[in-house]
Amino acid sequence: MAELIKADDLKNRLKKIPEWELEKKHIERTFEFDEFSESIDFVNSVAEVAEDEEHHPDIDIRYNKVRLILWTHSKGGLTELDFALAERIDTLAE
Repeated sequence: MAELIKADDLKNRLKKIPEWELEKKHIERTFEFDEFSESIDFVNSVAEVAEDEEHHPDIDIRYNKVRLILWTHSKGGLTELDFALAERIDTLAE
């Protein structure tokens, strides 16, 4: 099982995913699209990656904006699983 990332290591991990923000015990990012249908397509792509990783984000859809929140619920904080998934999600948005 993945272990929590220590606070002093978080800054280094965040350098690899600069669009994500650290908020207490989770990381989050908001993606913006031109249309609602693009938001849904993106969420469906995220769902496929999340299933593949067996790690699932919290997802909030607001028309053309999709906010993703990542943290390892079972550990109560951030693990390598969260950062690996964030990196994969970033490739979907390119």
